[in-house]
Order: sequence, then structure tokens, then C-alpha cells
Amino acid sequence: MSLHTQYLESFLRSQFYMLRMDGPLPLPHRHYIAIMKLVKTGENNWSLPELVHAVVLLAHYHALASFVFGSGINPERDPEISNGFRLISVNNFCVCDLANDNNIENASLTGSNFGIVDSLSELEALMERMKRLHEEREDEEASQEEMTTRFEKEKKESLFVVSGDTFHSFPHSDFEDDMIITADVSRYIEDPGFGYEDFARRGEEHLPTFRAQDYTWENHGFSLVNRLYSDIGHLLDEKFRMVYSLTYNTMATHEDVDTTMLRRALFNYVHCMFGIRYDDYDYGEVNQLLERSLKVYIKTVTCYPERTTKRMYDSYWRQFKHSEKVHVNLLLMEARMQAELLYALRAITRHLT
Repeated sequence: MSLHTQYLESFLRSQFYMLRMDGPLPLPHRHYIAIMKLVKTGENNWSLPELVHAVVLLAHYHALASFVFGSGINPERDPEISNGFRLISVNNFCVCDLANDNNIENASLTGSNFGIVDSLSELEALMERMKRLHEEREDEEASQEEMTTRFEKEKKESLFVVSGDTFHSFPHSDFEDDMIITADVSRYIEDPGFGYEDFARRGEEHLPTFRAQDYTWENHGFSLVNRLYSDIGHLLDEKFRMVYSLTYNTMATHEDVDTTMLRRALFNYVHCMFGIRYDDYDYGEVNQLLERSLKVYIKTVTCYPERTTKRMYDSYWRQFKHSEKVHVNLLLMEARMQAELLYALRAITRHLT
């Protein structure tokens, strides 16, 4: 995160407030929830402020897990090393070097894992698609009916990007041979099989949709959180706005690039996977801008972070700088957190009314 200092400051402020400052939950409870990412009511009922505090902590650490695993800093097992683990490298750079971005900005240009020609053409193709979409947007806007159709198509397709049935769950992908090793945490939890499930079953004709206009963070979630857990709403809102608008106007070797369209596609695709739809967004842009390997990466990082491998990280946008891929992970993390908060806070609002 230190590659993006403005965001890091906002992140640390909000995390410090959740864990250390005045709030409904006792300090030990906060850390327990953060470690376990699990809430059991037990014998006592939760007050609404306590519940909101717990929900914010859960959403924060669920999303943070996506960032940690997605950034390629999780050790991988190596049978040839005595302790069984090795530090992950990103395009020939050790993870211990990643804090100094000056040493790795051009890593993807020199790495031997992928062909430079292929990655360059991949970058140029993406730039060309962005240009074409800008032109099409100026010439003619899609109708509401067409945008609804495109959302439903993208939402259904997102169910097939990754299957939750097995660890090798990437149909017709290049990742089937990746060995994924997870830590044994069964001693700490009552239900080891508990985890993410798609919001709808495959094959269902009418998939549920959460219309963002009916319950937005800005108009509904923010005020509820701030009312029941003072000031955290302001900190979260600052963090969401920071990551959504964060840009250096670069794409790999290109400068003076407007990346708004790409950042919005990343953020909205995460929400689309959770069934959240924005009426004013054309989801055809998602399909144009996000290639399949990137969609596999996004779905895995967002929904099954512990299954993320270095190959997935390396497989998309191979010409981009490491700091730009970290930027992608920040967007995915905050989109994941906001999606979870929207569902939880909407449920609390319905309970109150």
C-alpha cells in the first residue's frame, strides 16, 4: 500500500479508528472479530451500534484478505526448501524489494516469464478498446433496456468465471495445474466449510439484482453507519472516494491517459458479481475492457482470496507496473468492502423500519 501513500493514509486512519478509538464494541471483541472474521451472537443480544461496528470490522477484514492474497505476498510452499516456504517474487523481484517501487517499476518489461511482444500488443489492444468506447459513447448512448440486458448477461457470465466446488475451479483456463495450499484453521472455527457462495445458482432464469439506486452508500449506508457508529462513516467515505478517484494518468509506458473508464469497470465488475447494478452504467464496457484472465483473477481475489496464485497475478496486464497492479487490488478491495456493507446495512435498515 505504501506505493500509494495518499490511499495508505486514509486506510490507516479508518483501521485505527475501528480498532482503537471509542466505539460500541470493547477492544478485545474488536480484535477477536478481526482475527476470526466471524460473529456468533452467543447468550447476549447485540445492540444496533455493536452490530454495525462488527459489520464494519468484518467487511474491512474480508476485503483486506483479498488485498493481501491478491498482492502476491503470501508464501508458497516449496519442497526443496528446508522450512517448506519461499518468498514470492514478482517478475524476478523478491517480495522484500516491493516496498521500493523504483526498483520494480520496469520489472514487467524485463521479466522472462512472458513475451514482450505479446504483452505490448495486449496493452495496445486495451488502449485501442478504450479509445473506441470513448468514441462510441460520444456518438450514441445505449438505451436503458440495452444496458439492463448487458448487465444481466454480465451477471450470469460471472457465475461461470469460477466454480466454488473444487480448488481447481477454473474451467478451460491455464490455472488448472496450480497447486493451492491453504492453512489448517479448522481448530479455530465451528464450520470449516463456511465460505463464499454465488448469490444465485447456475441455470436460474431470474437472478436477484440489488439496484444500487434503491440503496446507495452515499444516500443510505453512510448516514446509517454514522448515526450508529459515530464518525466511521466519514472515514470510510473518504477511503472509498480516494481509491475511486486515485489516478496517475498512466498505463504502463503510456502517460497522460484518462483511466476513469477502466477504474470504473473494475469497481463495477466486483459489484456485478455480487448482483449490484448501477442503472446509469453500460456493462458492455466491462466485457470490452476486462479480459477473461483478469476476470478469473478478480473473481478469485474477491471471493476466494486464499486460492490466488502468482500465475494468476502474472497472467493479466503483463506490461503494467507492479504499482499499477497494486492499484487494481486497492480498487477490488474497496469494491468488495462496499458491496458487503451495502447488503448488511440494507438489512439493518429494513429491520429498523
